[in-house]
Amino acid sequence: MLLIPAIDLKDGQCVRLKQGRMEDDTVFSDNPVAVAARWVDLGARRLHLVDLNGAFAGEPVNGEVVRRIASSFPDLPIQIGGGIRSPETIQAYLDAGVQWVILGTKAVKEPEFVGEMCRRFPGHIIVGLDARDGYVATDGWAEVTDIDVVDLARRFENDGVSAIVYTDISRDGMLEGVNMDATRRLAESMSIPVIASGGVTGMDDVRTLCHNADAGIAGAITGRAIYEGSLDFEQGQALADELAGVDAIIGRMHNN
Repeated sequence: MLLIPAIDLKDGQCVRLKQGRMEDDTVFSDNPVAVAARWVDLGARRLHLVDLNGAFAGEPVNGEVVRRIASSFPDLPIQIGGGIRSPETIQAYLDAGVQWVILGTKAVKEPEFVGEMCRRFPGHIIVGLDARDGYVATDGWAEVTDIDVVDLARRFENDGVSAIVYTDISRDGMLEGVNMDATRRLAESMSIPVIASGGVTGMDDVRTLCHNADAGIAGAITGRAIYEGSLDFEQGQALADELAGVDAIIGRMHNN
């Protein structure tokens, strides 16, 4: 179980939003590269970057910041979302050293685009699905559709995506805990990894996520909690590693 620090980029700064509202942001740093270095120093094995301006503009806005982070940590797996709606943008991010691009609104509105990109960039495509009450939301959460999130995720699994990032938008940025029922339901419905996002608050959430890893939950993105201190990132990842070891031992015992 990986804990994945989120670095949300707005106007070149590292911020966090409450429930996706651009006007309800908290600025944590004006140096996102230094923020990335902080999480790497504390043991992060993957980073989650979001171009918030890009998500609303429909094209990259903070691409230069992303490039600087990727070039500063060339051996660190990085995933990026926000405003990725063309093969040219995907290619530019991969050329910059990003490992995975996350398709969101474009994937929901033009699902055939996902299959095309999986064939063109195999192993580099993740789909981010945001949902409220089981239904997909788009356009920076401004619109909730009538599309069932599990049905759409299964389609993208068949297209060949590497993982699904699942965000419960009623929990994101609110420090209210993970919607485990919804996340587990999605993970159990498919064979590719699901990365949980939204609502990670503290060590209890880490424990809960780890105990549900058997369903296919491979990681959890955490943002506001590690910036405001309700979750110590280093301790959280250590706990996740410890519980993974315990679960592996129990699994071997059950198989013998």
